[in-house]
Amino acid sequence: MVSQTVDLLKNELPLEQESVGLPEDVVNGLVLVDIINGFCSVGAGNLAPREPNRQITGMINESARLARLFCDKKLPVLAFLDSHQPNKPEEPYPPHCIAGTDESKLVPALQWIENEPNVTIRRKDCFDGFLGSVEDDGSNVFVDWVKNNHIKAILVVGICTDICVLDFVCSTISARNRGFLAPLEDVIVYSRGCATFDVPLHVARNTKGALSHPQELMHHMGLYMAKERGAIIANEVSLVTPKKP
Repeated sequence: MVSQTVDLLKNELPLEQESVGLPEDVVNGLVLVDIINGFCSVGAGNLAPREPNRQITGMINESARLARLFCDKKLPVLAFLDSHQPNKPEEPYPPHCIAGTDESKLVPALQWIENEPNVTIRRKDCFDGFLGSVEDDGSNVFVDWVKNNHIKAILVVGICTDICVLDFVCSTISARNRGFLAPLEDVIVYSRGCATFDVPLHVARNTKGALSHPQELMHHMGLYMAKERGAIIANEVSLVTPKKP
């Protein structure tokens, strides 16, 4: 039934994706959204998967591959890590990714990036990494990262497609449209580098306060809404060396 619903939705709301080649003669940045144990590692916390999940595993593998590529090229990488104080709940979700715990750490496949000189780590305490980048003095770590590195395009991957990834993308596009993020031009979301969680209807009905969240459906909706806001949705990504005239 769920698969039929997803197929029906995709027919009614078709999502055009494209192969994106990022030119190496301009600066491209990679943004990793919340690829941490609390959302990705089986049994790691209240919002972690209860069993191995193919979509999440694929997202981790693609994100780690891209992180290696960007680090080898010395291109700027920004990693958002969800990190909450225990006395500041994030409704409607149960306590998760508490600062200083293993939940708020990068998954094992990405922990190596913490030692890379081109990587910026930003711990955030809200869904939206753009808002979570605001400092006490009003400055914004993400905005400064874009401007200081002269980034023309960002490639966004991570979890959850329809929550933290989407919120960050929407805020970034709004800021770009207002002229707050020059020289940023393109916001690209890599579909195979994103994932979301799965709560089937029968589970939600038997869990107090839970909402149904079919994974494939919500992943599609997150990508569709990002495209509706102005993001480029890519199903393939590569770095391209410009041809010499």
